[in-house]
Amino acid sequence: MTTVDDRDYDDTDYDDDTDYEYRTARPEDIDALHALDGSFTTDTVFRVTVTDEGFTLREIPVDPPLRKVFPPRDTEDAEGPTPGGDDAGRTFVAVGADGRPVGFAAVSYASWNRRLTVEDIEVAPAHRGRGVGRGLMGHAVEFARACGADHLWLEVTNVNAPAIHAYRRMGLRFCGLDTALYDGTPASGEQALYMAMALR
Repeated sequence: MTTVDDRDYDDTDYDDDTDYEYRTARPEDIDALHALDGSFTTDTVFRVTVTDEGFTLREIPVDPPLRKVFPPRDTEDAEGPTPGGDDAGRTFVAVGADGRPVGFAAVSYASWNRRLTVEDIEVAPAHRGRGVGRGLMGHAVEFARACGADHLWLEVTNVNAPAIHAYRRMGLRFCGLDTALYDGTPASGEQALYMAMALR
């Protein structure tokens, strides 16, 4: 999950980016979204140290750089229910000048805790650093507010330093840790970091 570049976020309004069209995903987008390359390479990771009082993070260099390739996604419908109900969801797509999807953000809303969860966000490598991630997150925030969400929340692996930097620049803050979430998966040994941003 979460393959954006830390250059994807700045203080510019995401609607000013005219190189991409942003819209809700359509059924015909499914194959292109599943084919997106969500891999990333990083020369730093966040080391997690757990104590009785909580946990600390320290960014450390890795040499050689770490390349992370995510396993294929499960097939899901690209369109979710409308805002307002439990688990309302959407997938927002960024489309390049050639009409092909270059990134997406899949989100879901739960009314019981007024949380919009970013389930997955990916930007194709050739389009990273151009504000696509920022634009997708901007649409996620608009949808969250339309749903009445109080906060936006996501999970990211501790080795995805580029995405962590991007989220922090956007205003998300660390709010939790799960050291066992990835046990028994190809990501075993990594830790899940949770980040959130208040919307009110």
